[in-house]
Amino acid sequence: MDDRPPFRPGPWLENTALRALIGGLLLLPYRWRVPLCGWVMARIIAPLAGYDCRVRDNLALILPDLPAAEVKRLMRAVPNNVGRTVIEIYSGQDFVARALLNPLRGPGVAALEKAHRTGRPVILVTGHFGNYDASRAALIARGYRVGALYRPMNNTWFNAHYVQAISAIGTPVFPRGRQGLAGMLRHLRDGGMLGMLIDLHKREGVPLQFFGHAALTALSAAEMALKYGALVIPTYAVRADNGLDFDIIVEAPIPEGPPEQMTQALNDSLEAVVRQHMDQWFWIHRRWKGGN
Repeated sequence: MDDRPPFRPGPWLENTALRALIGGLLLLPYRWRVPLCGWVMARIIAPLAGYDCRVRDNLALILPDLPAAEVKRLMRAVPNNVGRTVIEIYSGQDFVARALLNPLRGPGVAALEKAHRTGRPVILVTGHFGNYDASRAALIARGYRVGALYRPMNNTWFNAHYVQAISAIGTPVFPRGRQGLAGMLRHLRDGGMLGMLIDLHKREGVPLQFFGHAALTALSAAEMALKYGALVIPTYAVRADNGLDFDIIVEAPIPEGPPEQMTQALNDSLEAVVRQHMDQWFWIHRRWKGGN
């Protein structure tokens, strides 16, 4: 059976262009390729792809009093961080080695280490912030059994090599939906850790507060934690001033409670770290659909 996606010119051309860009950048030393990909994303791709408008519109909805100069800065800085994140993920062991240099810190480190020693499952929750895969890379390199739940790309051509890239950082990885569900649950029941992103619009989610506005949010992290006795720990990789390293933050576990309450606490945690580093969250996403 041929598992290749059906040929469609638009997605194929998009994938071909991105693969050429990524392949060319990977020929450069790590310290050059990361800032260069950030520049290309911020100065060339973002204006063409409409990311500038997306950043501006999201900020106008959520933070209407933000000074115009700061909005303009974020229109460049946000896609710069996105571009850096993309090439870092494709850099495989170069990225893992860099992430390993950064120590874990925060009030949740002791709880995370204890769970690792005792085999208690953990759900590590983060958002599209800094580099959302840096925490996973750093933990895997330290011997933690961290799987990842990912959302398959709409462009199936690009998705195939994207999955290869995140798998090169560490496995297992599980696609959202029925296809990855059995393996993901088996991993948790076996005392593994699972990384999840909480900040995408979920049509089947519940309206919870994020930056003072309702955002449909999946309750799955809290629901799985309650069912399988897992800790829920927010983690963030804050990009350092040099643009290459990260401050890996492990927050205290979220107290058990109703899933809506636990998930709102996760939203509040992410909002707090985004407010401290506004240029590191992916404001290019349609987080508040219907509001802008």
